[in-house]
Amino acid sequence: MTLDDYLKALEAYRGFHPDGWVAIYRIIPTWFGLILAAMGGFLLPFGGGKLFRIVAAPLGGVVGFFLTPAVLSALGTQLNAGVAAPIGAMSLFALGAVFPPGVVFFAAGLPAGLLAGKLVGGEDFMLGFIPAFLLTGTLGAALHRHVGSIASAAVGGWLLVIGLLATFHRSAMVAGAATHAWAMLAAAGMFAIAGAVYQIAVKPSPEEDNLQRIERERVKKKLAEERALEERWAKYSEKR
Repeated sequence: MTLDDYLKALEAYRGFHPDGWVAIYRIIPTWFGLILAAMGGFLLPFGGGKLFRIVAAPLGGVVGFFLTPAVLSALGTQLNAGVAAPIGAMSLFALGAVFPPGVVFFAAGLPAGLLAGKLVGGEDFMLGFIPAFLLTGTLGAALHRHVGSIASAAVGGWLLVIGLLATFHRSAMVAGAATHAWAMLAAAGMFAIAGAVYQIAVKPSPEEDNLQRIERERVKKKLAEERALEERWAKYSEKR
């Protein structure tokens, strides 16, 4: 398989093509399928919070690669898509690694802006694009913990499904199941829902984690002080 083959397979992700999304497992090596499945299984319960940057960086790369050419085209610029896509991907990848809420801003704002701009249409594109982009992006960034949990669970669910398909691609059962793209989407969706619910409703928030850590340290310090006091009293008693 060449790089062009992988890029052509990824073209399906530019639009809503479930069959193409699932079919990518056929070009993924077994060993890499195992890695993807492991990554998916990890992201489902733990991908949000501080670890969201693990998802935010590649998410930024995907958003930049697919949406930068669309935005520039809608704005009427003449920059070639083959040049714009890598630049957008690298820029948002770096942003995701450094500042995850920034990627959430663009990931939420750009699609909303494009949709609003197309609804307005024509020369008034910017009148729809800018307000929708800023409003939706700001809202997404403000809720980046919840967005991060949902996004990481969604990515984890899909990586788990694709990874398992690639790992067991020699099985006739897997080959038959993969022909039902909607069933694969449903399976990934159920994994994603379970992961998101766990991260948002069950797993402690970063603030709660911090409070629990402070409380543990306080209790540990108190116990150490009590032991030290007992040792001093014991030494005092021995001297008497």
